[in-house]
Parts: sequence; C-alpha cells; structure tokens
Amino acid sequence: MSGWLKDRVFRTVLKNAGYLGSTKLIGALIGLGALIGAGRMLTAVEFGTLMLIHTYALGVGALTKFQSWQMILKFGARPYEQGNRSIVAKAIRFAVGLDMASGVFGMVVGMTILCFAASYVGIGQQYTPIALLYCTLIPTMSSATPTGVLRLVGRFDLLAKQQIITPLLRGVGALLSWILGLGFVSFVATWYLADIAGDLVLWVMTVKELRERDMQSALRPSLREAPASLPGVWNFVWLTNLNTTLDACWSPVGNLIVGGMLGAAAAGRYKIATTLLDSAVKPARFLEKGFYPEIMRLDPKSRHPWHLALRTGLLSGAIGLCVMLVILIGGKPLISLFGHKYAEASTLMTIMSPALVISMACFPLESLLYMAGQAKAVLVAQIVSVITYITALVCLTHAFGLHGAGISYIFGVFLLNILAMIPALIGYTRRHLLESETVTNSEV
Repeated sequence: MSGWLKDRVFRTVLKNAGYLGSTKLIGALIGLGALIGAGRMLTAVEFGTLMLIHTYALGVGALTKFQSWQMILKFGARPYEQGNRSIVAKAIRFAVGLDMASGVFGMVVGMTILCFAASYVGIGQQYTPIALLYCTLIPTMSSATPTGVLRLVGRFDLLAKQQIITPLLRGVGALLSWILGLGFVSFVATWYLADIAGDLVLWVMTVKELRERDMQSALRPSLREAPASLPGVWNFVWLTNLNTTLDACWSPVGNLIVGGMLGAAAAGRYKIATTLLDSAVKPARFLEKGFYPEIMRLDPKSRHPWHLALRTGLLSGAIGLCVMLVILIGGKPLISLFGHKYAEASTLMTIMSPALVISMACFPLESLLYMAGQAKAVLVAQIVSVITYITALVCLTHAFGLHGAGISYIFGVFLLNILAMIPALIGYTRRHLLESETVTNSEV
C-alpha cells in the first residue's frame, strides 16, 4: 500500500474521494434520520408512496437524461490541461443544451405517463396530483453539467459542501413535520424543496467558478456548435445515455416494478433496503468520482491507468467486504429504527449485501472502457444484464416476494460486472492499439 501512495494520480483520487466522503457521511446520517422519521410518522402505505413518487421522478430523469458530465470530461479534460478553453467551452455549451432538452422532455414524458398509468407503478389515484407536481423536479434532477464542470476544474471541495445541503434540509423538514404533527404532504414538500435547493446551489457554484475563469459564456446552450469541433461526440453521448437509461433499471425502475407487483408498502421496504445498501456503496462512488476525471487525462496505451484501476478496485473491494460484515451483524438493529412494520427489509438487505462487494470492487471497469473508447462494450454488458435482471425480478418476485427481488439483484450485478470485465481485460492486452482512437476524440 505504501508503494501505491507514491503514485501521484492515486493520491489525487484518494484526496478527491476524501473531500466527498467527509461531508457525505454526515449527510448520509442526517438523511437516514429523515428517512427513519418519515417511516415512523407515516403509515406503511404513505411511506411507500412517498418513496415511489420520489423514485418515479428519479427513474424518469435517469431514463431520459444524458451523462453530460462524462462528455465534459471525455472531451474537455485534456484541452483544459493544455489551456484550450475554446474546446472546453464548446463541450460545456453542448452539455447545457443536452441537459435542458432532456430535462424538459423527461418532465413531459413523466407527467404524461402518470396521467394514464400511475396505478401501474403503485401510486394511488389520490396521490397522482402530488406526483405530477413532483415531476417538475426532473429538469434539475437530470442536469449533470454542474458536476462535470466542477470535476473538470478540480473543485471537489465545493462538491463536498454541496452534498450536505439536500439531506440537511430533509432532516430539518422531517423534524418540523414531527414537531408540528404534519402528515404525508409535508414530507413530500420536504423531499421536493430539499432536492431543488441542492440542485440550485450546485448551479450557483458552477456559475461562480466559470466567471472566475472568464468562461461564463460557456453556459450558453448549443447543440450545433460542439459536434463540428468534437468528432464522435454525438456517438459518445448517445451511448452513455443508453447506458444510463439501462442503469436506472437497477434501482428506480426495479423499485417501481416491485411497487407495481407487491404494492406501495412492499415498495417502501424494498426502498429502505436499497437505500441503505446504496449508502454503503458510497465509498466506491467517491472513488469513482475522483477516479474518472484523472483516468481521462492518462494515456490508455500505458500501464498506468490500468494499474490505477486495479489498485482502486482492490481498495474499494476491501472496504466493501468490511461493510458487508457490518450489515450482516448490524443490519437488523438498524432496520428496527424504522419500526416493526419494516422488519422484512433487514432480511432483504442481508440477501442483497454480497452485491455491494461486487459493485465496489469492480467500479473502475466502466471508466476504463470509456477511456479505451469501448463505450459499446459497456452498453452490451448493460443490455444483457438488465434484460436478465428484469426477467429474473418479475419471475422471482412473483414466486418469492421481496426475497426473490433481492436474489435477482445479486445475480444481475454479478452478470453485469463479468460482462464488463471481459472487454476490459482484452483492452489491457491490446492497449497499444488504443491510442489513435482515444487521441482523436480527446485532443481535437
């Protein structure tokens, strides 16, 4: 491990992950408190409906949004290092245009579906007007430009500060709802206001950073200017969009399927288990957020990015193994904080816990494949694993209830990472052939 720390890039990844983790842990605890408060104060059906409304907006946003932050780093990281601000500005303007178009489209689609099919995702007719209003969050939820800009300029400290805003506001809102004896609508309002406040603060930070660099014009949206200067950019954003759409099937869409099949109460239990597991995977998310910008600056022909991926993956996997043991020992007492009506979520979380070790150990694979110009390999892995997961989810949930949903999740995650690992290993053995395509797309 001491030898790994001699690698400057590895140290940078750890430093950036440290920035993000320092406040995320506090935010996760506050957010957990808000979730526990909602779970205790609301009935099982009301709590499940709150989770479904929030998950529905997240899911629609994830299905329709572009990964504009990845595009900014893919096409802007090297030019930014070289001082080519013109190319960087074009990439950012393209990202803003993508976010605006996909956000409005997602909101319209989400509202239209709710008008005709709310009951199919477990949202009762009496809650449909509230869910429709919640869909107005989709444009800000699906906007990834600010994250890409702040990562590009290395302001992970600002990202770390912003992370605590949404959970803090949720915690305050849940506390006020408890003190004042407010009900379901107040919790929906709390989740809504906390989300939009966090997103708006992120945009304010981004505008400030671009102004300091005299690049505020980069926020002018344009879908026509960038493709002429960034060959392959449309191909990249469509591939990453499809990957993100498929990735949404693992949590938001999966939760909606469970809600549609088993009802809102079961969806609430499933949401508790997946939320806690997602919180447990956060160390890998922090490493990934610091890993992706750095690896995009490296030469894929060298061994450096591949060795960096191996080191960070091993470190993350070791953390994941420790977290899984904590879940096996302390999962049931933690779930009990929500109340006895959610006890089944502890067994579900135990069943699903091996998936977090797999996810954490293998998180560098997607970034490696994007770096190596193999976004199609990521897409193929997602398509095969998502189809398998959704099929297993429907069949096993029908046969075994929530426990079947947990088993299908583990199987799907395992298959996804195996299918991503194969082209990554092939890419490493043929890395000397990767330079021309990557340089063409990165050093325009």
